[in-house]
Amino acid sequence: MPDIPVQDRPRRPAPMPVTVLETSRLSPTMVRVTFGGADLQRFQPSVYTDSYVKLTFPCPGVRYPEPLDIRAIQESFPQSQWPVVRTYTVRGWDPQRCVLTIDFVVHGDSGIAGPWAAAAQPGDRIFLQGPGGAYSPDDRAGWHLLVGDESALPAIAVAVERLPADARGHVLIEVPGRESEIGLVVPDGVRLSWVHKAGQCGARLVETVAALEIPDVAVHAFVHGEAGFVAQLRRMLRVDLKLPRDRLSMSGYWRLGADEEGWRAAKAGWNAAAEEIERRAGVA
Repeated sequence: MPDIPVQDRPRRPAPMPVTVLETSRLSPTMVRVTFGGADLQRFQPSVYTDSYVKLTFPCPGVRYPEPLDIRAIQESFPQSQWPVVRTYTVRGWDPQRCVLTIDFVVHGDSGIAGPWAAAAQPGDRIFLQGPGGAYSPDDRAGWHLLVGDESALPAIAVAVERLPADARGHVLIEVPGRESEIGLVVPDGVRLSWVHKAGQCGARLVETVAALEIPDVAVHAFVHGEAGFVAQLRRMLRVDLKLPRDRLSMSGYWRLGADEEGWRAAKAGWNAAAEEIERRAGVA
């Protein structure tokens, strides 16, 4: 099929403006922001627990024509004034009030979205597009494995709330320290482990998962976070344990040393490299 010229490709719906209603600190490293606004009446929630949206953060001091058209902005504004798009999990959606909740990881002044969330005040506006998503815990699974760093904590929290009461499994989440642990209630048959970061991001998660005794039953796994440790766990679960691909949801949400634009450009190569390792190992 021939490539479709950029100017002839169908345009996605314009990002909808949303307004901050309130914020709260869940921990020293996580801020919850609740959004509202009339446009959220047309928000169509995803059925998946890893539901995500694209948030567009305007360049400070710059006003854009609405409805927001990123392509038109990039054609008419200097690059220094382009808005920035970041991807975040939907932590909660209240259809009666048309209120959407997102939890942001905050580490000082690092990044775009974290500092914005830390400073957000009621009435602040950004733009939202989505949602997408692909994973929900399978009620028929014999054992659930959910692993992630803080970037995956909101998606894991939603998944834990969706687990059946008789679920069995293990949830492992890496955070900087005890002060970054938040309240999660898991079924009696599921173990929750908070892994405190030491050294490279995800290193202790990999060590901890490697030491697990994963039962020989139908496993359903969700492993997300920094791309480096996710690649290691993907190889462990797919090549060493030979878990079927359709029983794993595994993706690098971010990568050390890269912003979202850089990681988005490199992600196809990251996936291809992982698939090549699996092909050479003879796993389907």
